[in-house]
Amino acid sequence: MRPRPYLRELCTIAVLLCGALAGCGGSSGGNGVASKSAAQILAAARSAALSAGAVHVSGRIVSGGSPITLDLDLIAPRGGRGRLTDNGLGFELIQIGGTVYIKGSAAFYTHIAGPTAAQLLQGRWLKAPTSSGEFSSIASLTDLNKLLSADLPNPRGLSKGKTTKINGIPAIAVTDPAKGETVYVATTGRPYPLQLVKSGGGGGRISLDRWNERISLSAPPDSIDITRLRSGR
Repeated sequence: MRPRPYLRELCTIAVLLCGALAGCGGSSGGNGVASKSAAQILAAARSAALSAGAVHVSGRIVSGGSPITLDLDLIAPRGGRGRLTDNGLGFELIQIGGTVYIKGSAAFYTHIAGPTAAQLLQGRWLKAPTSSGEFSSIASLTDLNKLLSADLPNPRGLSKGKTTKINGIPAIAVTDPAKGETVYVATTGRPYPLQLVKSGGGGGRISLDRWNERISLSAPPDSIDITRLRSGR
């Protein structure tokens, strides 16, 4: 299986696209970011996000003309779990202990392996090391530290916009005109980025919420080792 190149792009986009701050804690009063420059607001948002221990990531973008949706729970530094769908082909994924696990729909397995193999794989988890070339980009989506360390827009090209509310939370807009991205950062409590709307053909919207909520994570039993399957063992 060869994951599409959009997976790397998702890692960059997802850190910027955030949702409601339910359960993230912090003061209900103003946090002072609204009075800062655009670059300072973005730096504060990055710092707040990198301090998080867990987050829920969900949303939709378009890449290569295909609609992509993701719904992931990420835990630093352990890994994560969730579901990704590309143009209607969906699969579940778990990353823990240096191993990534994938369980696809019947359509997904048919697409990557053909109908005969799909019948054998249906309902089964596949696994491979996160260092594996074809799985490493998928695994990076469930690595909270890598996700939140993705490059943010160039501070020199940013402009500060108006205050508004995102999912009922006061926020201020920071725009990167060159990339067609607008980041909304909370102006109360921790200055988490709340949302980024990306315009154009590859645009979309992704949310990060449920910051620091407790998430259970365990490896699925009876998974099929891809490396052994290929070697015939």
